[in-house]
Amino acid sequence: MGDTMSRVELLEMLRDVGQARGQAWVLFDDVSAGQQQAAEAAARRGLVEVADQEALVELSVHEGRTVEWAARLTPEAHDALVYARTTAVPTPWAEPAEHERLVELRPSQMDALRRYLSLTQQLRVPPAAGLAERVRTAYSDRAKSRWITCLTEEQATSAAYAFFLHSVHGSVAEANRFAREYGTVYRVDTSTGRLRPARLR
Repeated sequence: MGDTMSRVELLEMLRDVGQARGQAWVLFDDVSAGQQQAAEAAARRGLVEVADQEALVELSVHEGRTVEWAARLTPEAHDALVYARTTAVPTPWAEPAEHERLVELRPSQMDALRRYLSLTQQLRVPPAAGLAERVRTAYSDRAKSRWITCLTEEQATSAAYAFFLHSVHGSVAEANRFAREYGTVYRVDTSTGRLRPARLR
């Protein structure tokens, strides 16, 4: 790998090289000059420990040669890599799969959805499966001031329910806009008097 890498890529490289060596320390001849400088920069953020003179002496004895520089990940860096593995990187464009549709949500709609999802354990009508993941990985298009994601019909219906709940004590704009743009709304079924999702088109 070249010298140009993200902080996560650097930490992954140091971890992998250390594991390949059978020890946590990565030595000066395991990395390029640029990677060494990046590791020292990461050390200033508490993510890398650069060996002090005492550690270099011990490593030199262990290696049977002079070790001029060595570094290893801190416990916090290991945790950062665990966290990074669970953090999906949003992409600026997601092609809808079969039975999905591309949805663009205004910030107020995304706020209402996040609030709805935060109450999942208390709700009697829970969110559709996968909605939380779609909200978490939605792409923020700053130029359009929209959150972009792909939703199944069930997830879109669940979003419409969230906007309905929001409308009970707040603004109806989010529900009306979603109904107008995507044709899904929660409203009273006049034949039963019960709330239910409806497709407007």
